[in-house]
Amino acid sequence: MKVIGLAGWSGAGKTTLLTRLIPHFSAQGLRVSVIKHAHHQFDVDVPGKDSWRHREAGAAEVLVASSSRWALMHELRGATEPRLPELLSKLSAVDLVVVEGFKREPHRKIEVYRAGNGKPLLFPDDPGIAGIATDAPIDTRLPTVHLDDIPAAAALLLRAAMPVEEAVAKSAAMR
Repeated sequence: MKVIGLAGWSGAGKTTLLTRLIPHFSAQGLRVSVIKHAHHQFDVDVPGKDSWRHREAGAAEVLVASSSRWALMHELRGATEPRLPELLSKLSAVDLVVVEGFKREPHRKIEVYRAGNGKPLLFPDDPGIAGIATDAPIDTRLPTVHLDDIPAAAALLLRAAMPVEEAVAKSAAMR
């Protein structure tokens, strides 16, 4: 199992790029999972539904299952936010895990940069950035691809992806 991150400022197009890459990887026969970091409180449950009521009542975890999918919600209840290695350990084995966010973790990342966003590039300050997907020419030695060139972006992600064990070890060394 390998892992690669997508990093960039809000509005750069990380989610848009990822939703275009996943079908491309799937067509190549690769199984892909995603870990998405949210910077705010979020809810995947519907207020008033049974599972929501269970969480609100104080359950530590609520697992909802049907014939179509299952979802596990884990309430932190004041505990420290889990770091990327802990979250990676919760995933089933796949070919590639794409991490959107967690830009402070030391795994390899592809920066998603949109010139019209008016934000600075991340790569000069993040040694984990291994390439850039962008809509503008950038003066760098890093490999760059255009945001709309999905085959080239997919190839860049696959070349830069690192074994999960290596990402976990790098993260542990940061502590």
